[in-house]
Parts: sequence; structure tokens; C-alpha cells
Amino acid sequence: MPLQIPPSLIIDGTLYALLLFSVITWTIIVFKTWQFSRNSRDNRRYLDAFWEAPNLEAAESLPAQLIRGPKANIAQRGFVWLADLKETGGAALKYRGEPEALLEQALRIQTQYELRTMESGLTLLASIGSTAPFVGLFGTVLGIMNALQDISKSGSASLDVVAGPIGDALIATAIGIAVAVPAVLAYNYFVKRAKQQRVGLENFADGFLHIAFNSDAHARQ
Repeated sequence: MPLQIPPSLIIDGTLYALLLFSVITWTIIVFKTWQFSRNSRDNRRYLDAFWEAPNLEAAESLPAQLIRGPKANIAQRGFVWLADLKETGGAALKYRGEPEALLEQALRIQTQYELRTMESGLTLLASIGSTAPFVGLFGTVLGIMNALQDISKSGSASLDVVAGPIGDALIATAIGIAVAVPAVLAYNYFVKRAKQQRVGLENFADGFLHIAFNSDAHARQ
């Protein structure tokens, strides 16, 4: 005999799934808010110190408490690349080619890594925002079907009998929408913040590349 799952159990499972979606959504919102705020603060502090440095050597020797954030990570990647180039004299295969183009590639790879870190979790927010209403609707449909079966068994179709069970079933749709709205709003907001920071990171990488190959930078080599 095939196993039959009670409709009430499925409905409860749907509500618990929506509750889990809500917890995940607000966890991501809190974490991403903290992450973007921290990145903005660290980027601003490092950028001010970096461009105030008299030369690239001084910028590389900034205090450790300032070397934080995505822009600092990009700069450190550039410093490491330049140091490796000086130490090996460009003998390795990874240094074959135009040094400026190779450094640009290294900075771009680090920039892409920083962007992936910033955008992590946003796909999950988008998925929850798009699926939560349908999960709620699924619970509502099952709830109404279950309510109608109970009504048919009772033999009464009065408003008092119908309104209660069907009203309870509609709660699932309301919860699904309540879960989806903050997920969608947060996704759009964080995508906008990520795009803004992307521009800042790319501009900084371009600026680093420009000063890395001026006359002062060549003195390192």
C-alpha cells in the first residue's frame, strides 16, 4: 500500500519552509549590510592613505590597520606581483609578455575575486524572492483542498464552516508574499551597491596600474 502523507503535514511543512526562507533572508540582509558598510569604510580609509603616500614604496608600507578592504587587497596583489617580477627578473613563464598587460591581468583577477565575495548570497536572495510566493500558494491550494474535504465530510457548507478553514489556508500565501518582498527589495539594493563598488574597484585598479609603471615605479625594478 503506497505511503500517503497527510495534507496537514504538507501544509505545515510548507509553512516551516517559508519560515526557513525568512530566517535565511534576514540573515543575509544583516550580513550583507555589515559587509558593504565595512567595505566602504575600509576602502575609504585605505584610499585616502594610499593616494596621500609620496610614492609607491610608501604606499606599500602603510600601517597594517589601514590595509583592509577590497581596494587594499587589490593593491597588495599588485605589490606582490611587482615584488615577484623584481625578484625573478621576469624569467618565469608567467612574466612572458608586456609587464603592464600582465599586471593588469593580475589586478583584474583580484578585482573579480573581490566582486564575487561581495555578490555572494545575492543569488540565494533572488531565488527566495522568486519562489516564496509560489511555495505559499502551494500551501494555500493544499489547505483549501484539505478544508473542502473536511467540509464535505461534515455535510455542512455554511459560511461559519467554510470561512475558518479556507481563511487559515490563505495565510500561507500571505506569508509567502511577506517573505518574498524583503528578499526582492534587499536583492535590488545590494546589487546596486555591488555595482557602485565595482566601479570604484575598477577605477582603483586602473589608477594603480598607471602609477606602477611611471618613472618612480621603474626604479623598483
